[in-house]
Amino acid sequence: MSCVLELKNISFVYGKGTPFEKRAVDNVSLGIERGELIGVIGHTGSGKSTLMQMLNGLMRPTEGQVFLDGKDIWEKPKKIREVRFKVGMVFQYPEYQLFEETVYKDIAFGAQNMGLAGDELDKAVRDAATFTDLKPALLDKSPFDLSGGEKRRAAIAGVIAMDPEVLVLDEPTAGLDPMGREVLLSQIVNYHKARQNTILLVSHTMEDIARVADRIIVMNKGKLAMFEPTKEVFRRGDELENYGLKVPQITRIMHDLRQKGIDVPEGVLTVDEAFSALLPLLKKEGKLW
Repeated sequence: MSCVLELKNISFVYGKGTPFEKRAVDNVSLGIERGELIGVIGHTGSGKSTLMQMLNGLMRPTEGQVFLDGKDIWEKPKKIREVRFKVGMVFQYPEYQLFEETVYKDIAFGAQNMGLAGDELDKAVRDAATFTDLKPALLDKSPFDLSGGEKRRAAIAGVIAMDPEVLVLDEPTAGLDPMGREVLLSQIVNYHKARQNTILLVSHTMEDIARVADRIIVMNKGKLAMFEPTKEVFRRGDELENYGLKVPQITRIMHDLRQKGIDVPEGVLTVDEAFSALLPLLKKEGKLW
């Protein structure tokens, strides 16, 4: 695999040279391989949102460089708009950015600005709607007539319609009920499998990150604290707690069982994994019938 995104010693300072100067991101370097699904976690104020907004040029690093496909995205500042088509950003509560008369027009907006038209545009809109499970009948409705979950999916579809190389999702499931969260997360995973593009998923929900991420970026006080495979990160539960984070609840339960001498594997991240690990033990003890 090759790196689709590479960060070299990037920092961002708010209010530089003023009494309110704050270093939000401090000397971060990392490489993200093409096709990965990366989780991004960190406590509030850790710098993760600022870091994400530097990936597509919404914010320019105070120091360091961001490379997309091997090219510095700020090499030609007048062409930064093209970078934003390649690195699509979905902000937290994106439904607040819906504004068109119909869902169809809202989904089409970004793709039209890229230059798509006619059948090509229509296909992009309908494919994006399919990926986010928006029924064709909803496309002619006003976006303001949709449910909360449908609005969220319509807003995400608008970015997907641009077919970005990299999709950055900042807390996409925030505020949704458990069923809505489950549906949206499944659609993100299905989209990733179908398109094989690169996704960065920012979330406070450790269970979501544990289920879907290949690797995890952990930010703490503006610094890169960890960038490792998912199981490796959650094995370091004590360190995560020092950063104000927690391991998934099922991981903690399985860890406690190990501490009590029960022979269960380390690094269990999901309920399904826990069930598979415990089932043979329960059968052996005659707890199932």
